[in-house]
Amino acid sequence: MELEFQTKLILLSLAVCFVTAIIVIPILKRLRVGQLERQEGPQSHLKKQGTPTMGGIIMIITILVVSVFMCLDYGKSEAPEERQIATNMIPFIASTIGFGIIGLIDDLKKLIGKNTEGLKPMYKMIGLLIVSVGFVIGLTQFLHISTDIYIPFLGNTLTLPFWLYIPFAVLVMLATTNAINLTDGIDGLSTSVTTIILTCLTVISIIFGVKEITVFGSILIGTCLGFLIFNLHPAKVMMGDTGSLLLGGAIASIALYLKMPLLLIIIALVPVIETLSVMLQVRHFKKTGKRIFKMTPIHHHFELCGWNENKIVSVFSVITLVCCMIGLMLI
Repeated sequence: MELEFQTKLILLSLAVCFVTAIIVIPILKRLRVGQLERQEGPQSHLKKQGTPTMGGIIMIITILVVSVFMCLDYGKSEAPEERQIATNMIPFIASTIGFGIIGLIDDLKKLIGKNTEGLKPMYKMIGLLIVSVGFVIGLTQFLHISTDIYIPFLGNTLTLPFWLYIPFAVLVMLATTNAINLTDGIDGLSTSVTTIILTCLTVISIIFGVKEITVFGSILIGTCLGFLIFNLHPAKVMMGDTGSLLLGGAIASIALYLKMPLLLIIIALVPVIETLSVMLQVRHFKKTGKRIFKMTPIHHHFELCGWNENKIVSVFSVITLVCCMIGLMLI
């Protein structure tokens, strides 16, 4: 019965996302909300110029509609535990949408200014920091979640002091949103990888009986699958920073609630490698004037090596799936 409920919730979210996309994409086209490609990026991407972006709006609408529906449904239940599920879901909805709004502002700034710069890094970081701190405080002070952290491979937990947990959790959220943002550079890549990671986290929530995560995770999975229909190569819509920051925030929020942020190093290995490739490239270039990779993030390196977009998405998705299987074996 539990699996049947989750399947219905995934299908409901997928359907809402599909219908929302059919409505929103033509509106984005009429408003000329087109993708702006970096001139220094892969030349093959220049043909994507003008593809509707800010598709993360579709995700925001879907998540809000289905989540509010579920919260209202649980909230009117006579069972206290079901009403608690509705209460516990609120911080996740708020943080996920909050990160999406930061991304939306960034995307709008790019489109209005007709450049790929968007928000100044400092302003963007301040926005992400505000949402991150708000979520972590809500987690610890209102939901009274303990500061335990599960240590993969060792199989035990470490309880961090409150003063250390806050900056650690905020760092996890900032790093995850940035990593997912960097992974979003090829049609369907970020959506595919994120869907697998979210599925893994949702399975963990089922194993441990964390129903609020099971519900919210199912909503996110359905939303991603619905969006993926329009985001696979050749993409009909790009998620933009609106979508990538939203998904990164959702992953980090769920991992922290499950007390498994360190597990992200394993199950989110692809976004981790994407981030490390950029850091290594910048550091090496500043030091030697030479590049390690043809272009970063690393998915562009494989593009320039001759891999087509579908092959990169397939290989990176399989790697993520294997990593998630390993992660599940470690809990």
